[in-house]
Formats: sequence, C-alpha cells, structure tokens
Amino acid sequence: MSARELILAGTDGDRGWRLDNYLARGGYSALKKVVGERIPPENIIAELKASVLRGRGGAGFPTGLKWSFMPRSFPGDKYLACNSDEGEPGTFKDRDILRYNPHTVIEGMAIAAYAMGATRGYNYIHGEIFEIYERFEEALAEARAAGLIGSNILGSDFSFELFAHHGYGAYICGEETALLESIEGKKGQPRFKPPFPASYGLYGKPTTINNTETFASVPFIINMGGEGFLELGKPNNGGTKLFSVSGHVNRPGNYEIEMGTPFAELLEMAGGMRGGRKLKGVIPGGSSAPVVPADIMMDCTMDYDSISKAGSMLGSGAVIVMDETTCMVKALERLSYFYFEESCGQCTPCREGTGWLYRVVHRIEHGLGRPDDLDLLNSVTGNIMGRTICALGDAASMPVQSFVKHFGDEFLYHIENKKCLVPPEVQYEGSQIYVSPKC
Repeated sequence: MSARELILAGTDGDRGWRLDNYLARGGYSALKKVVGERIPPENIIAELKASVLRGRGGAGFPTGLKWSFMPRSFPGDKYLACNSDEGEPGTFKDRDILRYNPHTVIEGMAIAAYAMGATRGYNYIHGEIFEIYERFEEALAEARAAGLIGSNILGSDFSFELFAHHGYGAYICGEETALLESIEGKKGQPRFKPPFPASYGLYGKPTTINNTETFASVPFIINMGGEGFLELGKPNNGGTKLFSVSGHVNRPGNYEIEMGTPFAELLEMAGGMRGGRKLKGVIPGGSSAPVVPADIMMDCTMDYDSISKAGSMLGSGAVIVMDETTCMVKALERLSYFYFEESCGQCTPCREGTGWLYRVVHRIEHGLGRPDDLDLLNSVTGNIMGRTICALGDAASMPVQSFVKHFGDEFLYHIENKKCLVPPEVQYEGSQIYVSPKC
C-alpha cells in the first residue's frame, strides 16, 4: 500500500480552494449525481455502510450506521454539524482540508443533508484559526452563488442552508454535545447522554455530528461506490486517511495514505527520523491516545484494528514521533498540564483528578518524586476513567497509564536519582513535546 490522495488531490496548485478549480477536478459531480438522479436516501446510507467509512475525528464510529439513526420522518427541522474544532494536540489535518479544499466539505455536508433530510448545517471551526473560518466563508459564498447550497439546489426541490460558526478555542468544544451547547450560545460543556443527538440535538432537534475529514470523504464514496472506497483500505478500515505527522521527523506535515499502510512507510514519507536518531516512542492518534514503544509501533499498520492491537488508538490521526533524546517524564508532564487546563470542571473525577495527575507528574519531573507516586498515578487514573460525562477524563488518563507502563524505568530513575535518565547534554532544543494549553 502507499500514498493515495483523494481529499488532498489537486490542492497543491494555485488557488486550488476556489470553486472553479474544484469543479475542474470533478468537484460537485457527486452532489449533481445524487440530486439529478434522485438517488433514494437509503441507497446513499447503504453505500456509506459498504465503504466502512469510520469517523475520522477520533471515535472511529461507522458513519453509515450513525446516519441511519436520524429519524427521516421527524416533522420540522433537522440539523447537521461539522466538527472542525480540532483542539487535539498534534492534530492539524482538518484545518488544511478547510484551507485547501473547503468545497469537498460543503459537498459532503450537502449530500449528508439529502440523505438524512436535514435542512440546516453548521461547520464549527476552532476559535484560534480565524483565517480558516474566513476561507470557509468565502467558499460558502461561492457555493451559494452557484446554487450548490441554499434553496432548490441545482434546480431541484432539495434545499439545505449551511453556515460557518466560529468557536472559542476551548478543547472541550470538540466533544459533540459541548459543541452543540456552544452553537446555541451556552457555555461549552458536555451533555448527559442519553438522549443522544440523533433524537435530541441542536435546539432540541435531531442532529448528526461528523468530523471534517469524514464529510470530505463522502463525495468520493458516492463517485467510486462504497466497495471501491473500501478496497483502497483493508477490511473494516475503508478508504484513505489523513495523518498529521509531527515531532522528530525531517518533514512534518499532513500525509494522505491508504488505510493499512505500514507505519514504517509513513515514517519514510515524513523523511525519517530527524538527525538519524533512533525512534523511542509514538503517540499514534493525538495526545489522548496511549503511547506505543518503537519496537511495537514499527510492526503496526496505520488502521484502527492494528493500532488497537498495539494497545493504543488511531484517534484523530495525529502521529507524534519521539526520538531517543526525549525525556518521557517531561513529555507526560506537558500533556498532563494540557488536560488539567482544559477540563471544563463539570465532573468531580475529571476536575480534581486531572489536577492530581499533573501535580504528581510535575513533582517527579522536578526531583520531588516519592516512592509510591507510580502507584498513586495508576490509582488516580482508575478513579477517573469511566466516571465522567464525556471522554476528557479518559483522554487525560490513558497517556499517563501508557507512559508509566512502557517507560516506567525513566519515572523510577527520576524518583530515585532526582534527575532525568536522558542527560541534559543529550537533549537538544525542540526535543520535547511542547503543547500550548490552548492549542
């Protein structure tokens, strides 16, 4: 398997985000096919199921199954929401889709609206990438002027209005129900579930939320068929996937590859290890995913099942690469601080537990660790996971558990020797994971 660009194809040229360029490379042909041929909505959902497209935002839930939950017979408005919040440290793929190929998201959302009977949609864009918000607004204006969104799309009786919504930079708003609360003008905090958004979502109406990359994949599934999309990947892992590769590689960036591509091949595409150093560990799915040691990761393929067997998650597709100069205690300290800062405070286990995790890791890193601190970390994570309204508590806990499990010798060395196992002279500038608390 190798690189196979669908979503990023043709976007490296001059002004590739403009409507005329998107049309020139076959854009909106899927929407024209759906509307022109009046394809039954259930057939579209069947193609999504056949494609085995799984949510590209982190959870990996089957997209076709999610779409089937929407009650088409519900009277009144139904809504779509595109989750472009992308606050996960290490993830930067969705903003590039919106920067270089916004029309594929618009087309995908319009097809989704047709399939689920939605009348309005919102693209919730992360609060700290305002230029991306402006780019998407420009694309919306082009699509609206061309009759591709709005009333009576392409001269049919199908109408769908789409809006951009500028977020406020809070990581928690990437949780689907917190995102809905934010769109409604409320404090971005997760809702209790059930009820689930498909029955009670935005403004109390049925709502489906999908990730940016998920919607962007839909036009290709319609054009090539569900089976054709699936064949690009492997069983239970259909299509291509964008991976945001960062850390100690020579060419960090976004890479679109077929699902099931070996990690070693992706690493080679990213230019290999910076400075020729040895790989130490990889976080394969964004900062909330458990870290995987080098020897295990080099045997993995980039798909949901392989990464799961390795003890981690494909997640958002943010591949954070760490070489031998990385102090794993310091890396975990930075990640723990992020989740401590970003907890919304609604749930006591998360509000108090994330603070405990950060403070314990912080004191280990700064030479104040205690003999029982590793047991304490495992105890705290055990009292957080599964006891919160949303998954932020789990997201804070899983990195701690995995770092301690796989690199416990470094933590013990810090505790016993009051210093880092990796000598300061070996560490070099940029060797650690630096994540803004408001990334």
